[in-house]
Amino acid sequence: MSIDDLEQVASIGLVNAIDRFDPERGIQFSSFAAPSILGELKRHFRDHGWAVRVPRPIKDNVLLVNRAIDRLRGRLGRSPTPAELAAETKLTVEEVVEAIEAGTAIRATSLDALTAGAGDESFPRSVAGGCDGGLDLVIDRDAVGRCVRALPERERQVLYLRFAEDLTQSQIAERIGISQMHVSRLLRRSLKNAQELIETPS
Repeated sequence: MSIDDLEQVASIGLVNAIDRFDPERGIQFSSFAAPSILGELKRHFRDHGWAVRVPRPIKDNVLLVNRAIDRLRGRLGRSPTPAELAAETKLTVEEVVEAIEAGTAIRATSLDALTAGAGDESFPRSVAGGCDGGLDLVIDRDAVGRCVRALPERERQVLYLRFAEDLTQSQIAERIGISQMHVSRLLRRSLKNAQELIETPS
C-alpha cells in the first residue's frame, strides 16, 4: 500500500479521535488519539490488505485463529492442531481449516519470484511449457493422411507395408505377389503423387 493511502487513513482516525475526545476525562489527547489512529489503520489493512477478496467473517476468523495459534504455540511448545484451535476459538474444525487456508490470501506470491533451486529462472518460465514439436507433426500427419487416402488402393497398400510395417521391397513383393522392381516403381510413383497432392493448394 502507498504511504499516501496510509496517511489518509491515519488522518481519518485522527479526525474521529478529535470528534470523540472529551478533555474533561483528564487524559492527554495524544494518548486518546494514538489507539484510534492505530485501530483505523488495522481496519484498513484487514479490509483492503488482502491479495484476493475474502468475506469479512472469514477475515475475522483468520485474525482469531492466528492469535490462538500464537497463544497455543507458546503454551504447548508446538504447533496446535485444528481441533485444539477449534476448542480455543469456539469455532468448528471446518471453520478453523477455512481460516488457515484463507490466511494464505493475505499475500500473493509474485509470478516473477524466483523458484527455489531454479537459479535465475523465474516462476512463469519454470512452469510454462515450451514449443511442442508434436503439434507440427499433427498437422503434417493430417496432411499426409489426406493425400495418402487420395492415392489408388495398390499405392496405399505399398506405402503402408513399407512405412507402417517397415517391410523391405522384397518382403512387400512377396506379400502382395508382384516383383520387387514393380514394388520399387509403385513406391516412387506413390511418393511422387503424394508429394504433388501435398504441394497442391487446397
